[in-house]
Amino acid sequence: MNQVAHALKITGMTCGCCSGRVTRVLEATPGVIQADISWQSHAGIVVTTPDVSKEQVMAIVASTGFGVSA
Repeated sequence: MNQVAHALKITGMTCGCCSGRVTRVLEATPGVIQADISWQSHAGIVVTTPDVSKEQVMAIVASTGFGVSA
C-alpha cells in the first residue's frame, strides 16, 4: 500500500489530552493510517493513503479547535 507522510505544526495544545483528541479524530478518518501528534513539540506526522491531501488533514486538525500549518 502506498503511503504519504504529512508533517504539520499544531498550535494550542497544552497537554496529552489535547494531542490524544487530535490523534483520535485523525485516526477515525478513512484514509488516515496513523497519526503521531506531540503536544510538547507542537507538531505531528500523519500517515495517509495517497488520496488524502495535506489540506484535508489540516482541515481535520482545525476542526478539533487547534491551529495548524504545514
